[in-house]
Amino acid sequence: MERDKVKTKEKSRKYIFLTVWLALIALILVGILLLWPPGEKHETIKEVMKDGVLHEHNKMSFFGLEVNPGLISAYMVTVILLIAAVLIRIFAIPKFKTVPGKFQSVIEMLVGFFSDMAHANSHHKPRFVGAYIFSAGVYIFTSTLFELLGIQWMTTSGVSMALPAPLSDINAAIAMGVMSYTIILGAGMICGGFRGALGVLKDFSLPISMSFRLFGALLSGLLVTELVYYYVSLSFVLPVIVGVLFTLIHAVVQTYVLATLVSIFYGEAVEPKSKKVKNKKAKR
Repeated sequence: MERDKVKTKEKSRKYIFLTVWLALIALILVGILLLWPPGEKHETIKEVMKDGVLHEHNKMSFFGLEVNPGLISAYMVTVILLIAAVLIRIFAIPKFKTVPGKFQSVIEMLVGFFSDMAHANSHHKPRFVGAYIFSAGVYIFTSTLFELLGIQWMTTSGVSMALPAPLSDINAAIAMGVMSYTIILGAGMICGGFRGALGVLKDFSLPISMSFRLFGALLSGLLVTELVYYYVSLSFVLPVIVGVLFTLIHAVVQTYVLATLVSIFYGEAVEPKSKKVKNKKAKR
């Protein structure tokens, strides 16, 4: 009897789940029919994609200067993170207890994740790189999720558009890659002198690979979302799912990848070089 009850409950749950999905699909189809025919497009899909990469037309005014939308996004994300850091330091950290609460557990887990990564990949002087990959990782994750807010800003041509993720601009991605490489180069020079700096300089392609990895991953999500939004037959409910999934995946993956690469190359740069001892063999 109990098994039969369990089976009936599972069947009822399956029917409810299936009904919800069918109702959702029906609502999407109804919305597509109601929104058809598509409205007038001011730009072709080619122009939309091109401007998403180069930002030639949709410039924004920043104190009288025409800048890319990504620059305004970067400043806003930086201000948000600085304010959050100050508030956490003043109001939250002094109240931390031996038995952590929920917020304290989240903060400690986040700090511990990057600290463990730094200690695992860099056995010498891991504290500095741990602090750096923590700040860089939090910035990448937050700035990637920033585009989900959909904050509107007027362009110089009078068109309102949502601010993109800062790192979807190639300039921001290059800046992040160059800054990470500078950290590694400086650590190699301080710990190993000329030989340490020379060892880091051999990996001259590192900032390029870091920059284009960030730029390509975040730009792909932006272009896919723009493509889905452009066609009205796909622009009902679906962009929300596509945008959120792409953004979350890129935020997590790119944060982990950059933090891992920086900690590994930093560990190689600061690792003490063992002196080679030449053993002279006695001639027989």
